[in-house]
Amino acid sequence: MKLHELQPNFGAKRSKKRVGRGPGAGQGKTAGKGTKGQSVRQGAGGKLYRQGGNLPFFRRLPFMRGEGFTPPSRVEYNEVNVEMLERFDAGSEINTEVLAAAGLLSKKSNPVVILGNGELTKKLNVKVQRVTKGAKAKIEAAGGSVEIVD
Repeated sequence: MKLHELQPNFGAKRSKKRVGRGPGAGQGKTAGKGTKGQSVRQGAGGKLYRQGGNLPFFRRLPFMRGEGFTPPSRVEYNEVNVEMLERFDAGSEINTEVLAAAGLLSKKSNPVVILGNGELTKKLNVKVQRVTKGAKAKIEAAGGSVEIVD
């Protein structure tokens, strides 16, 4: 089979119905639109959202708040739980570069927040942009230290 021999399956394509081309074509005179009225006229049917006196569908819905309502100053953080820090050696320093190398950050350009889910048994020195109160308590209870970096 060659490229120029390809063609669609039989019946997959239908030719356009040519209406208003005389009585012999089967769709002459009124062209299948009936007689008189708004639906017969050219450009008929009213506007796209017109629903015959009903409240239009798009006006029945509540306002959809999109991009313009997202605060431009919002900061998205990489979330790292305390239990994920258990994989590092005791006494090591944990910062953004170390977490990125370990594959714990979804987007490296975003700042890091340490969350308090899980337990920590190793002494670690954590230097990140943000730490929750619970996470800070668990890190310090294990003998480690927390430093907030900008």
